[in-house]
Amino acid sequence: MALTFFDFLSHAMAQPILFVILILVIGVTAVSGATDAPNAIATVVSTRCLSPNAAIALAAVFNFVGLVGMTYISTAVAKTMFGMVDFSGDTNSALYALVAAMIGAILWGIACWYFGIPCSKSHSLIAGITGGAIAMNGWAGVVPTEWAKVIYGMVFSLVAGFVLGWLFTRLIEWIFKFVQRQAANKIFTIIQDIAAVVLSFLHGAQDGQKFMSIAMLGIALSFGSSTPDSSGFPLWIMVICSAAISLGTILGGKRIIKSVGMDMVKLEKYQGCAANFSTTFTLLVASLTGMPVSTGHCNTSAIMGVGAAKSLKRVNWSIAKNMLMAWIITFPACGFIGFLLAKIFMMFA
Repeated sequence: MALTFFDFLSHAMAQPILFVILILVIGVTAVSGATDAPNAIATVVSTRCLSPNAAIALAAVFNFVGLVGMTYISTAVAKTMFGMVDFSGDTNSALYALVAAMIGAILWGIACWYFGIPCSKSHSLIAGITGGAIAMNGWAGVVPTEWAKVIYGMVFSLVAGFVLGWLFTRLIEWIFKFVQRQAANKIFTIIQDIAAVVLSFLHGAQDGQKFMSIAMLGIALSFGSSTPDSSGFPLWIMVICSAAISLGTILGGKRIIKSVGMDMVKLEKYQGCAANFSTTFTLLVASLTGMPVSTGHCNTSAIMGVGAAKSLKRVNWSIAKNMLMAWIITFPACGFIGFLLAKIFMMFA
């Protein structure tokens, strides 16, 4: 859909709900920046390779680069987001259902941010949209073959993150067992700084497409189509979404960095490298195969695997348990909120 920003403004004047959708996309993207993006830089801060402010600034820049760059390489994640739900029918009602879904995701994200829990904005958004689609078209609003990729992604991110975190820790310990710790730490610091750049890039690539796809879905619905064009995104949408992610990271990133990188496991520099290698591999595979995964899932499970490689006692399992419970209840909670709000909003469509 070759749509300039001025075309959007002209069309939105006739359908003001488009302004609401754009504002909500910015809101949910900013909340993701505060709750999910900091996971990409949590380890580099906890191991004191970068200061919190420097890491947050780096994340803000490379979230933008990743969002724009990966969109030109592959739109597999966006295609999954478009295909998992069916908003066909009354497009006006669909727009209201979409608004309800995003409000539900934002409310859930703010609650998790307040309590310092790195919830998955990806999953809260997916659950909210699914609830909205069910409110509109019943269970026919869900496309099982595409929606299954969400489950694949969640299982893959948790298992791969933990296992690879454990394996990379063992591998690094073996490679550097005869290297003096001080010299090795200099190498690990450089590697982690580079990894923070790569992970911020990949977070922008993953989450950016998810949120842009919702904006594109809203625009498509306003034109009477339930199938957006995923072949390309307007640059102005990329800029707006990446700016929102960066702003959220700057304003709210420190709280999540503390929960993930400092409270759950006490990491040494080489362990931070192992966690970053694991998260990088997991995010890259998911982005190229179209699995919408959470950076928080990938990084948290990697850190747990790294800690477990040293000793199971090194992991603060009570914090890990709280995070796991938050992930588990995200789907039903956001799905129900999206469903309920969509039913209410559609009464006024």
